[in-house]
Amino acid sequence: MATDNSVVLVGNITRDPELRFTNTGQPTASFGLAVNRRWQNRQTQEWEEATSFFDVVCWREMAENVSETLTRGARVMVAGRLEQRSWETQEGDKRSKVEVVADEIGPSLRWATAQITKNERRGPSDGPPRGGNRPPQSSPPPAAPNNGGGYGFDEEPF
Repeated sequence: MATDNSVVLVGNITRDPELRFTNTGQPTASFGLAVNRRWQNRQTQEWEEATSFFDVVCWREMAENVSETLTRGARVMVAGRLEQRSWETQEGDKRSKVEVVADEIGPSLRWATAQITKNERRGPSDGPPRGGNRPPQSSPPPAAPNNGGGYGFDEEPF
């Protein structure tokens, strides 16, 4: 039986997205997301609140767009999957964490407005992105397995 590992979160960005590049030149961005849950205590009739914090990771053009567009405090919707990453510290201790790997990120329009600007379509030989200090890339990024959108990362969805 196949399992589905999808998550949709709506929350506020807790730290500005940090854009980095892998050794092969793949852009990746990460940021923190705070998700609040509010409910009424049936015994006291008081409102209670809990906050959960998530690390969000995005790749390729989305990473560049996120780093150029979003800032701390922005309310966003993130659709993606949970992924556990493990590593060993220099002291030999094993560590792991669960991150949200984003497939889609968008502004929440519940209490704000946004202006959408469509980027020009770029190929691997079109040079660096807008404002980019991106290292040259020798080949296009590999397509992600089952991106769920019905189109490849090199195709426009609209």
